Amino acid sequence: MSIFEYNGSALVAMVGKNCFAIASDRRLGVQLQTIATDFQRISKIHDKLFIGLSGLATDAQTLYQRLVFRHKLYQLREERDMKPETFASLVSALLYEKRFGPYFCQPVIAGLGDGDKPFICTMDSIGAKELAKDFVVAGTASESLYGACESMFKPDMEAEELFETISQALLSSVDRDCLSGWGGHVYVVTPTEVKERILKGRMD
Repeated sequence: MSIFEYNGSALVAMVGKNCFAIASDRRLGVQLQTIATDFQRISKIHDKLFIGLSGLATDAQTLYQRLVFRHKLYQLREERDMKPETFASLVSALLYEKRFGPYFCQPVIAGLGDGDKPFICTMDSIGAKELAKDFVVAGTASESLYGACESMFKPDMEAEELFETISQALLSSVDRDCLSGWGGHVYVVTPTEVKERILKGRMD
């Protein structure tokens, strides 16, 4: 079994009209044994920027702490929040720096940039960025997420429709992956507000 699959995870970010959504499952497991059913994979960097970390849970928590530290230093020095593109470059550099003993994480970054233009990207464990205009996925359920998102995604969705789409894609995908599941956690971010919702999924 790959070390990336040890804890199981499902992450997806999707773009709408001047908004984005990022969603994850809530299961923390050790291979096929479930340890927790309320694990937090998505973290807020600031009001318009979120990061989800799939992969090995301990590495994800360590990496998140380092990223928060770097972002706070940036805020102190620049007296403003980091743009999503800048933050993606920071994450990429941080991962590449450790390429000979990498963090076993695949980050998904989603944010609103200049003019409230949504930005999403994912990268591998050594920081190779993959940018997308529609959706990005990561984790053990990524294969079924690709299929679900491909068939459900429409451009320029409003916030409520975007929430519905990403939720259906996530729930139908984790049902096809035994290492992720136990409900979902969804953030929908618009220029004016952040909506956080918990999804009830199959609890087996």
